[in-house]
Amino acid sequence: MARRIAAAAAYGGGGIGLLGGVTAVLLLTEVSHAKRVVGGSDDPPPRADGRYGFAFARRTGQSPLRLAFLGDSTAAGQGVHRPSQTPGALLASGLAAVAERPVDLRNVALPGAQSSDLERQVTLVLEDPDLLPDVCVIMIGANDVTRRMPPAKSVRLLSDAVRRLRDTGCEVIVGTCPDLGTIEPVYQPLRWIARRLSRQLAAAQTIGVVEQGGRTVSLGDLLGPEFAANPRELFGPDNYHPSAEGYATAAMAVLPTLCDSLGLWPEEAPEMLDEGILPVATAAAEAAAEGGTEVTAARGPWARLLRRQGPTTKEPAAVSGSPDTSSPTSPPPSGC
Repeated sequence: MARRIAAAAAYGGGGIGLLGGVTAVLLLTEVSHAKRVVGGSDDPPPRADGRYGFAFARRTGQSPLRLAFLGDSTAAGQGVHRPSQTPGALLASGLAAVAERPVDLRNVALPGAQSSDLERQVTLVLEDPDLLPDVCVIMIGANDVTRRMPPAKSVRLLSDAVRRLRDTGCEVIVGTCPDLGTIEPVYQPLRWIARRLSRQLAAAQTIGVVEQGGRTVSLGDLLGPEFAANPRELFGPDNYHPSAEGYATAAMAVLPTLCDSLGLWPEEAPEMLDEGILPVATAAAEAAAEGGTEVTAARGPWARLLRRQGPTTKEPAAVSGSPDTSSPTSPPPSGC
């Protein structure tokens, strides 16, 4: 199914029907109930744009790496109150510690965004040719599922965004659609349907991103069994967005891929398990079922599947957990 969705995205065609009429009626009934139970936060996410690891600039004199964040409310850090708790800040701090150089973060993610908003976000990121990012992280897809965007359209829009970024020489890492079946107040059969739809989209996203030269990290159950086993700790007060601990779990899964894309992650890292070269559709399906799994292009229709865990080479405490307020920051994300 993921291959069919990706093919429809690449070669044109409408959305692929995944639900029958009776199932759709049942789904809509369950969705109405879930919306009453799952709260939403109207508070804007904390603004985390700025420079991280600025002490390295004084120590080494190296120019900063530029990290851009795009996507939806998860990328923006909805649900937490401190800038240092957002995934962008966590990854900027981690990247600075591993690279031992400062990192400038710009986050243009928009809460509620679907893949259709990526064109606008990419334009914002690329508007200044003198400040093009070295690496971009995209987290998108949950709203495409809940608002029933045709999956082929969703993948096509994401692939177009990745291609535009890659054409500038920027590395791109995509955190694929999270498993919406882990949201605790969602009951059966909606839980099963949400899991199936989100995993199919995640696998199709992986195929589209890898074919454009990007890398993906499966957010799976928003990172493996931890969220399902500890919903009280890893989900925030609205029962939908991650808590500070949840975002930290997500960041730890993405950081190795982020660093490796820039040639900064040690090849001998013991936490990396290389599953070998697989057909891209096979690798995508396996990644969608297991959080924290990375897929990157190999050659032709092949991809490499890697299972990683958190960093072991640097101590995050060596880096300031908040941006240097004396340095200029980028404009706040639109719509917050």
